[in-house]
Amino acid sequence: MLNKEDKEKIEAATLRRLVAHLQKDTNLQNIDLMNLAGFCRNCISKWMVEEASKMNVSLDYEIVRNEIYGMDYSEWKRKYQKPIEE
Repeated sequence: MLNKEDKEKIEAATLRRLVAHLQKDTNLQNIDLMNLAGFCRNCISKWMVEEASKMNVSLDYEIVRNEIYGMDYSEWKRKYQKPIEE
């Protein structure tokens, strides 16, 4: 059984690994993530802001989103976001 501190460290490391994976795999589009898993990079950013708020910590969504994307969101969109297929 893990103690709370170790569990939180493992959870944090897992989130960092997921974020690194999403930053590296730029072919994986947010729409694909939403369709398959029900969340995307933007969701992770929003969740971080919401969880921080519960702890009375204020995070700026745009800054958090840039951190999740590993670059400015507008730059990521320009470089990697594919047009919506109709």
